[in-house]
Amino acid sequence: MSKLPTRMFAGVAIPDTPLLTKALEYTKAHSTDFAFNHVQRSMLFGFIMASKIPSLADRDLEVHAIGALMHDIGWDPTGELVTKHKRFEVDGADAAREFLRKEAPDWNKHRLQLVWDAIALHTTGSIVFHKEAEVQAVAYGIWADFQGPDRIEGNLLTWEEYNKVVAELPRLNLMKGLKKLMCHFCETKPATTIDNTVGEWGDKFVEGYDRTGKLTADLLLTCDLDGKSLLEESD
Repeated sequence: MSKLPTRMFAGVAIPDTPLLTKALEYTKAHSTDFAFNHVQRSMLFGFIMASKIPSLADRDLEVHAIGALMHDIGWDPTGELVTKHKRFEVDGADAAREFLRKEAPDWNKHRLQLVWDAIALHTTGSIVFHKEAEVQAVAYGIWADFQGPDRIEGNLLTWEEYNKVVAELPRLNLMKGLKKLMCHFCETKPATTIDNTVGEWGDKFVEGYDRTGKLTADLLLTCDLDGKSLLEESD
């Protein structure tokens, strides 16, 4: 891949392409202020940390940047990108892929899939850190924004680096906004909150939320092509 133009942001060299500019504009249009700052910080932290991990050195930098920038558009406050039946990570991954199909028709299926995987899997640590370099790099940055330097091994992110990014992109009560958002998902589409971290917010803060009950109801609605519940299949 040819060398991409770059720009400095909060002391970090990141790609600077027309597609990234469009992705930034699209993300901003579908994000709250706290979410928009979060995804940008995640991108910057990911670039800082990936630069210190040799196995991630040859990653596709544009894929990394776009995956990080767009990873939470499934939180879209306008509601345009939010479905009633998909977990927010999949809503975001689907929306990012459609954006890229429109704005980057020259992208091949592999690059599209890398962005989709990076977004859809970013909350699933048991899988995402075993994926391709681009997918891992996106996840490193996202997790760093929630964990902070002290919980990251290997000096991959120093407090000096962290503070420089946060000074440029304040946190804007990220956790308060996240709590409200996750509880909203538990209330409005509980069936999508069972097998991910969203349900933990419902367990703690949403009255009447029952992951076990929602799981049972969801399975009972799953039918095979003959209209028969899968739970009714004989051994």
